[in-house]
Amino acid sequence: MGSFFKECEHPESRWSKCPHEYKIRYRNAAGRQTEESGFATQDKAKTRLAEAYHTRKNSPQSQRKAERLQKYGGMNFSDYVAAWLKGQRDLGPASLRNLDSLLRIHLLPAFGSRRMGTFDHKVVEAFIQDMERNGIGLATQANAFMSLKAILLDAHRLGLYEDSPLDGVKAPQYDPKRAVIPSVSQLQQIRTAGDDTFRLVTDLMSGCGLRNGEAYAVNINNIVADDVYRVTEQVNQATRSYARLKHRKIGEYRDVPLPAIG
Repeated sequence: MGSFFKECEHPESRWSKCPHEYKIRYRNAAGRQTEESGFATQDKAKTRLAEAYHTRKNSPQSQRKAERLQKYGGMNFSDYVAAWLKGQRDLGPASLRNLDSLLRIHLLPAFGSRRMGTFDHKVVEAFIQDMERNGIGLATQANAFMSLKAILLDAHRLGLYEDSPLDGVKAPQYDPKRAVIPSVSQLQQIRTAGDDTFRLVTDLMSGCGLRNGEAYAVNINNIVADDVYRVTEQVNQATRSYARLKHRKIGEYRDVPLPAIG
């Protein structure tokens, strides 16, 4: 409901006798923390707290929150996630495939039957510790945590938690090693390591600066000048079909230099 206190040098046991006024602290109807002062007695402070509590409880916003709590708070994690996934329309096939794997292997086994209203920072922290004990790689730990974070933040926005269950949780720290560019001699060995298709792809990747999916999508029609190739699409690893470039909108492209012949 809230709290009352004094900001003076007297201990709490002397508040009823000291002349300083009481202050109160509570969350208003909008959910924001509020302070009021000027209460001569403890009873007046308590009365005002009770008024603020009833105002908040009976506000339309609180009623809607109570309805959401009733609907979603008792829902188990697996059902909530199934509904949440329908709203992830901006994710591409590869991202959805990765998310599905994280849910199936890590999140649903850990939380599938847990009621959504029971999550707090201790539950999330225990999940991270379990992954550490089970020897899960840091990259997977970080990805699983980020997926869980997105789901719980969605629930927090619905009002299922007064405080976010992620507050104070230390996320897994994944620090990928610096990419290493192969030397000329190493590149020569790579180019001769496979069949003709492999050599063609490695030549396109090293010569034009293409990602592997972009190299597989190369076609002669995208040569826009003798020394320029226009990258407009890539082969999607998940669907094995042509798709827009990663991190670019449909219709966007980039021009790359063609290597000199000979």
